[in-house]
Amino acid sequence: MSKFTECVELYKAQNAELGLGLSEALLTGVAKGLGPSIYNPDSSKVSGTDQAELDRVKNNFLIKKLGLSDGPELDSAIAETMTKMGTSNRNKYRAVVYALLAVKFGKEGMFL
Repeated sequence: MSKFTECVELYKAQNAELGLGLSEALLTGVAKGLGPSIYNPDSSKVSGTDQAELDRVKNNFLIKKLGLSDGPELDSAIAETMTKMGTSNRNKYRAVVYALLAVKFGKEGMFL
């Protein structure tokens, strides 16, 4: 099994465990879009308590990648996603977080 496939399997397992309802195709597409960062233990996860990390998600993914306009709805969507993934969950995989945010804003077509 390739390293990429192993990562996607982790995302699928987290999706099933948390009952998020994301499609395998979406998780795979988001993982491809993240490139080599999915292989690094630090960059492959999102820290829900680090404000700099949450700002990075907003600026680099929601604004630059998805083309959304900055506003309070972006911060509330990130907070909602962090809650959905579990505030005590230390393994919030970036691909799963990004997939949830893409669905939230109806942008999943960019990754399919």
